[in-house]
Amino acid sequence: MADYVLLYSGSSMPETEEERQRHAGLDPWFENLGPAVKDPGNPFTGQAKSISNEGSITDGATSASGYSIIEADSLDAAVDLAKGCPVLQGGAQIAVYETLRVM
Repeated sequence: MADYVLLYSGSSMPETEEERQRHAGLDPWFENLGPAVKDPGNPFTGQAKSISNEGSITDGATSASGYSIIEADSLDAAVDLAKGCPVLQGGAQIAVYETLRVM
């Protein structure tokens, strides 16, 4: 088993009742995943700064809007779990990354 970061993009904090209902679907989805959920994560505020390898800092970053961490047997298994995430119904995308245990 390995840990996988689900990096959400293209979504934002819910503003309408429809959006709130869609985000409310996260709780049952996490419950359905059970012990595979290592950290349900949080949304990002939208404010970000980027730091280059030269040390320069600029406002803004990627379109990442939040994260979760799950445990799965493989990248494909993690993707299969992520396919059920309700934020996808609202037009968001999910990138799935395997973490490396180095510490």
